[in-house]
Amino acid sequence: MKFIIGKEDLLNGVRIVERATSQKAIQPVLFNILIETLESNQIRLTATDLVLTVVTTVDAQVVEAGKITLPAKKLNEIVSKLGNDLVTVEVAPDSSNASITCQKSKFDIIGISANEFPADVFNYDADDSKCFDVELNTFLKGIKQAGFAAAGYEVSSLLSGIVCEFNDGILEIASTDGNRLARVREKITSDIKEQTQLIIPSRTLNELLKMSPFINEESVKICKDKSTIIFKTEKISMVSRLLEGQFPRYNQLIPSETPKQAVVNVSQLIAAIERVSVMVNDKTSIIKMHFADNELTLSADTPDAGKSEDSIDIQYTSEELLIAFNYKFVLDALRIIESDEVIIGLNAPLSATVLKPNSEDDFICLIMPVQIR
Repeated sequence: MKFIIGKEDLLNGVRIVERATSQKAIQPVLFNILIETLESNQIRLTATDLVLTVVTTVDAQVVEAGKITLPAKKLNEIVSKLGNDLVTVEVAPDSSNASITCQKSKFDIIGISANEFPADVFNYDADDSKCFDVELNTFLKGIKQAGFAAAGYEVSSLLSGIVCEFNDGILEIASTDGNRLARVREKITSDIKEQTQLIIPSRTLNELLKMSPFINEESVKICKDKSTIIFKTEKISMVSRLLEGQFPRYNQLIPSETPKQAVVNVSQLIAAIERVSVMVNDKTSIIKMHFADNELTLSADTPDAGKSEDSIDIQYTSEELLIAFNYKFVLDALRIIESDEVIIGLNAPLSATVLKPNSEDDFICLIMPVQIR
């Protein structure tokens, strides 16, 4: 096996797929990237942890056909340090060692036979009738806005998934970990013919976000095949299993109206929370918020460290209210709001609080407060 490839082309290909390699593999080959030559003067790179698989093709000059698996971490480290020139990768017949040369640099890297790479990860071609195109930027924006509230549990938990529903030109994306909920609705132009709901592992969609800088197309093809979802662009395919079950009826949890409302400058609120949070108890991460007379006072205290307090001007004329939150949940929501101001919908100290942009964006975040002791 031998091919010649541009340094940046190889590096980008490695970076696209390497995050799908396993972090705790029983099979050593799952730490590796499978590299195969193709007849069309391309190489194909594949990585998998048996839950998520990422495949990309890269243009190269194929001198001799073949395939090999090489350790992803070491391969990335080597290629990233090479000069910006052509790179030659060569594997001797019946060998699992690869030689990587660029200008006067040469590395010999120990790999594993491609025959040990899981064969079943290649079954990712879906019937076109099960596929539909979605505008990539709109889809990615929705994931970024509404995916942060997913639980960090094991991949088998439904709450670790992000629900994506396509229905009559509307894309609705939502996630919840039981303490907070985020939902966004975006208008889309899509050829999907019937209402479809998919519960996709949050890790899968976060990886799609991270590889998006390498995608130059305006749309992504989404294919559902039994319990598998496939995202396809011209040169990249991502295959993941779907989560199965009944996702919580989250829309029923969102209050139709809130009796008290505050309008707050987003950047000022973020800065105040960051200042006050210096004194939070690390075990609870709680800050208190006191709404009264067009002013919001934030405070935190830790018995063995001290106290903090800060105030900002807001629009609020309802009766005063003292309420407490995990400040990290509030910051997560504020940082993805693309409006200068946020509307905070309040009710009682232990009732769900709603955050939404003071704009036309159809985004909403619901946060459960904590009891003040």
